[in-house]
Amino acid sequence: MKTIAKTLVPVALMAAGPLVANPIDGQLPNAPELAAYGEMAVGVRQLEMVNPDQINILAIDPAADKPDPLPRYDRALTVEMWYPATEGASGSNELKAYLRDGTTEVTLTGRAIRDAAPAVAEEAYPLVLISHGYPGNRFLLSHLAENLASKGYVVASIDHLDSTYRTQSAFGSTLVNRSLDQLFVLEELAGRAADGGEFAGLYDADNTGIIGYSMGGYGAIITAGGGVTEASVAYGWGGPHGTLGIHQAGSDTHNALPDPRVKTAVAIGPWGMNTGFWDAEGLAGVQIPMLFMAGSQDETSLYENGVRAIWDNVSSVETALLTYVNAGHNAAAPMPAPAESYYFNEDKGFNISEHYSDAVWDTTRMNNIAQHFVTAWMDQRLKGDAEAGSYLDLVEDSNAGVWSVNEDGTEKEDHSHWKGFAKGTAKGLMYEVKKP
Repeated sequence: MKTIAKTLVPVALMAAGPLVANPIDGQLPNAPELAAYGEMAVGVRQLEMVNPDQINILAIDPAADKPDPLPRYDRALTVEMWYPATEGASGSNELKAYLRDGTTEVTLTGRAIRDAAPAVAEEAYPLVLISHGYPGNRFLLSHLAENLASKGYVVASIDHLDSTYRTQSAFGSTLVNRSLDQLFVLEELAGRAADGGEFAGLYDADNTGIIGYSMGGYGAIITAGGGVTEASVAYGWGGPHGTLGIHQAGSDTHNALPDPRVKTAVAIGPWGMNTGFWDAEGLAGVQIPMLFMAGSQDETSLYENGVRAIWDNVSSVETALLTYVNAGHNAAAPMPAPAESYYFNEDKGFNISEHYSDAVWDTTRMNNIAQHFVTAWMDQRLKGDAEAGSYLDLVEDSNAGVWSVNEDGTEKEDHSHWKGFAKGTAKGLMYEVKKP
């Protein structure tokens, strides 16, 4: 397979040409109902933020004595913000991003217009934060960000320093900083939406949701109130000299961390249970409803002893688990693989496109399903849309759903096919709900 990939790369790139329009999204004919884009035009802009006086994890030598005081620095974060925009805006719909190799810059295309004027509504839009994996970048889930913005959300996707393709560094920085980044960006955006701020009236930071993938899901669990184990704080390869202790279950620092402005979270393939970062006691601390998504063949976060075990042990709030049967770690999250990623990278030891794709499922199909469920979940939790909740009232096994309708299209009593999915298209999925 690797030999074939090496051979095909030049052909693929020549066919693509020097300028490749890599769409961040696709809408398949069999996409579920709520995957469709909303009626609003979308704008996008880049924001720069600096979180001052943070612990500099990279400046700490785990093999040396613990420094006193711990070194500190100002932590720079880049954020891409998608938002409802005024109609008729003109400009670029391109996004410049680096691939998983950390060196190849590519052009992505979407519907959002760069720096379009925001469409301010009578009632401020809910705010959603997106947090990528390790490594990743702020564009990895751009399909979901743009889709939600077209439906009346402001979506801010974070480039996590030391965790991007270009800045990937010691893992301890990601472990310690991920949740802190999420909450800092929330605080910063809240300030910018306050009276007199540049985004005053555009979004309501008091009504915020978080979407996290892999390590972003790990961070979302901490932000939601889940505390890590004592054992994970002591890992030599983790946060050096116990710096992860600020997130340990039961600690004063972690007890003070959850922010009441965060109302719900979606964790896609969240990492950590497979390596002992979570247990029942710590996960009992989760304080907000959460939707989990996973592939049943996830080899990174694992499934039975990973994502599903996390979901099983969140006990204090209502949660749901959407499973893509036979999908891997990339279920529901990455945008379609850019054309330039279809090559074998000798340094990384794999075909770069594998970072974005799945061995079984079509990426666009997975993303359409994620768009559908995230829309229903966020509309119900952040917009108070009771009708959205009906799309989440499902038989557990999509394959077991029965299509039974009258000639006029009304449903018969035994109709149990998943709502929003066309006849015969709800296949290979499980949706389970658990209440405290």
